[in-house]
Amino acid sequence: MAIRVFVAKINSLMPKNQFILILFTLISFSTFAQKASDKEEWQSLFNGQDLTGWDIKIAGHKVNDNYKNTFIVEDNMIRVNYKEYDRFTTEYGHMYYNKPYSHYKIRLQYRFTGNQVPGGASWNVRNSGIMLHSQSAASLGLDQDFPISLEMQYLGGLNAGERNTGNLCTPGTIVDIDGKLAEAHCINSTSKTYNGDQWVTAEAIVLGDSIVYHLIEGDTVLVFTNPKIGGGYVGKNHTFKDGKVGGEDDWKKKDGTPLGSGYIALQAESHPIDFRNIELLNLKGCMNPKAKNYKSYYKVADNATCTFTK
Repeated sequence: MAIRVFVAKINSLMPKNQFILILFTLISFSTFAQKASDKEEWQSLFNGQDLTGWDIKIAGHKVNDNYKNTFIVEDNMIRVNYKEYDRFTTEYGHMYYNKPYSHYKIRLQYRFTGNQVPGGASWNVRNSGIMLHSQSAASLGLDQDFPISLEMQYLGGLNAGERNTGNLCTPGTIVDIDGKLAEAHCINSTSKTYNGDQWVTAEAIVLGDSIVYHLIEGDTVLVFTNPKIGGGYVGKNHTFKDGKVGGEDDWKKKDGTPLGSGYIALQAESHPIDFRNIELLNLKGCMNPKAKNYKSYYKVADNATCTFTK
């Protein structure tokens, strides 16, 4: 209403050609501001050159001991690399981005390569993933295999039968599927099978402790809700103590509590895998339309981050 009154007033006070120019300018500015607030600002989590911004934790080793160069950078990729291993035993590893998030989209491409290192379990052939809402690298127990987290599991085809990818595994966590508590440690998606060493595009949409979507090649293949801490470590009869989880008593106290934020980690568990184009779109930020960093696509407000033109 105020804009219409302003435009009518200007129209009555100036020549028509000048009025049209000002009106066009106002419309153009409004359109630009709207487009700027709609434009998604994806950020790369990997600089393409080194592992800056990531912390490494491999079972049996201290934080940032990159045992036998398990994680390396080559050709603008993060590679899970077992060239220096003679045999795999319990060196389950993860590499954690050093900033936690609650509401976000993450997308990347992955591909399995070569052969599994000797000693790896049969279920770990062409098996890896990324951990969402994970505990930090520093909080893991020295010998802990997997962080408390929600794993978006990636599986490569074995050229024999179907093998879904974009699944969910739940170390120390539990979720609802179709409104009902899902007690299985791993839950299959509806994706097709991807054989060979091809690149696969994966995305997760993570909305705090409410709902998470897994997408493979643009298709939604799994949806779950109400992520919580609990359900055992890798099953209801497998305790945090069994999993050598650091801070076991503290995790017990959190049993049944919502899991709404955490870290993102890339997994290494005996089969070589490459990751590239790792990007994140934060869905938490300034939701004040008057701020210059307002974004229309944010899902939850963090108005302490708002900035204004002076």
